[in-house]
Amino acid sequence: MRNPTSFLREEYQELVRNELDWKLRVLQGPSTPWCNVDGKKVLMFCSNNYLGLSNHPKLKEAAIKAVQTHGAGSGSVRPIAGTMDIHMELEKRLAKFKNAEASLVYQTGFAANAGLIQQLAGKEDLIISDELNHGSIIDGVRLSHAERTVYKHSDASDLHRVLEEADKHSPPYRRILIITDGVFSMDGDIAPLDGVAKAAAEHGAMVYVDDAHGEGVLGEGGRGIVSHFKLGRDKVHVEMGTFSKAFGVVGGHVSGSRDLVDFAYNKSRTWLLSGSHPPAVAAACIAAIDVLENEPQHVRTLWNHTRYFKEAMKDLGFNIGNSETPITPVIVGESGVAKKLSARLFEEGVFALPIVFPMVARDKARIRTIMNAALTKQDLDFAIGAFEKVGKELHII
Repeated sequence: MRNPTSFLREEYQELVRNELDWKLRVLQGPSTPWCNVDGKKVLMFCSNNYLGLSNHPKLKEAAIKAVQTHGAGSGSVRPIAGTMDIHMELEKRLAKFKNAEASLVYQTGFAANAGLIQQLAGKEDLIISDELNHGSIIDGVRLSHAERTVYKHSDASDLHRVLEEADKHSPPYRRILIITDGVFSMDGDIAPLDGVAKAAAEHGAMVYVDDAHGEGVLGEGGRGIVSHFKLGRDKVHVEMGTFSKAFGVVGGHVSGSRDLVDFAYNKSRTWLLSGSHPPAVAAACIAAIDVLENEPQHVRTLWNHTRYFKEAMKDLGFNIGNSETPITPVIVGESGVAKKLSARLFEEGVFALPIVFPMVARDKARIRTIMNAALTKQDLDFAIGAFEKVGKELHII
């Protein structure tokens, strides 16, 4: 009799043969510029911790204090007994930071997309998605019963074409929802949100932007892509984000109108049926907002480092694509080459992981580097030197 779980090993072994499997490396201690990974001291060059806030003393102090005053956990989901004053304070502070009427905090960014998108559009509706949107958006769209289509990546004119086709649909769609990433995490390019919002307004469509990689990076004081393009809440109706990247903690959130938040916390089952954040997490998120508001040097340093690194890598002859943000891909083509490059960089003291299919196209394997404001210029020169040495050794440059 056949083992019903044999496919698990077979499919994993197929991934290994095709050099598409993930090998976990273990961080032993905090996420700092120089850290211990698998027992080796290396330069962190692939974390989403853009501003270095995950080890900021103000965040750690806030988390410790919250444990002392509020305990280790809430003991419930938010709609029953898991809403603490600290959760409400976080949402109030976040809405103010985002210049929005209201905000709602989810357990993760994935939970926000998976739980809210499916409620915003149903059987009589259409969802239009950028073709390179994040997997959490794709899953949220799949969970809806709406019709779905895509437009060419970051192409507002193609979005116009799709909307014009949608206007001809009979019977008319009840509502149309346009969804885009703000910053695309694999290539580091910025969505033309102004063009998306303009097209949406002309056709009466709703706009949803996932700004996970724009927060703490773009806009006034790191307020994100809506701020970056100086758009109002009448143009971008749902701004989704995460505390897991530039904020240095964990969790997802949405910001927009009071109506949006009232709707979400009554309809979104990932929010309704998941335990609320431990008080330490909520307190650290509030502290992260404090740091962004009162220590603007972190965002400035992030961009100075980004420009310096990109110029050096281009001068060496590396293919860094069309990145416009602190995400800088080093595109090498084959998955095997990307894995060898990552392994050799690790040996040289630089921790930067390979990104391979299906996260990117089969011929677009890469090392995805992410800049960190806590690095020094000496750190950047060390990383650039390692890339130059190994890039020449592997005949990439």
